[in-house]
Amino acid sequence: AWRFAAGAVALAAASGCSLPGFGAPDPKSSEGESIYSLWQGFFLTALAVAALAWGLIVFVILRYRRRDDEIPDQRAYNIPVEVVYTVTPLLIVAVLFGVSVAAQRSVTDSDADPVTRIDVVGFQWSWQFVYPDEDVTVTGGPGEPPEMVLPLDEPVELDLVSSDVNHSFWVPDFLSKRDLIQGIDNEITVTATEPGTYTGRCAEFCGLDHWR
Repeated sequence: AWRFAAGAVALAAASGCSLPGFGAPDPKSSEGESIYSLWQGFFLTALAVAALAWGLIVFVILRYRRRDDEIPDQRAYNIPVEVVYTVTPLLIVAVLFGVSVAAQRSVTDSDADPVTRIDVVGFQWSWQFVYPDEDVTVTGGPGEPPEMVLPLDEPVELDLVSSDVNHSFWVPDFLSKRDLIQGIDNEITVTATEPGTYTGRCAEFCGLDHWR
């Protein structure tokens, strides 16, 4: 049980190495890298658990298949085995919980000294980006999505504000998102790590033209 738990920890730690994304896109932000590594660790742990389960099933099928008419051991319980299959899942869940909390803190903690701040205003049915330090406002309209410009490798604080209903600011390539809720002060720190143009989405159904 302890060896298996240690293996789960090793798999989670190894997830930051050159491993496939298992369906997740390559993160384009430092916050997204934490989520990406967490996803890899969970996927590898799931593979290990599946391999163990199927291995045990195949072993039992082959080892204890009927060979004669002798009745097998009829004991109702096996304390050591029951302890192992009770403790092992608890250890795995505890390890996964721990790495999840660490990744969540990495993603949700605000940077104490962001290079700049942008007010992200969601409304039906587009976005407005306000740069208070530069006195610049960019507002989207029907068929004219707004463009946000971020510095590279510098933390930027996004203050999320809804002017009407609930919205959710989501850039899929950043692998993180945050809701905009009336009366709630939400913020998110984004540190872009690769130059490029990335599409933003609203991930919360906000009305008739949400799909746009």
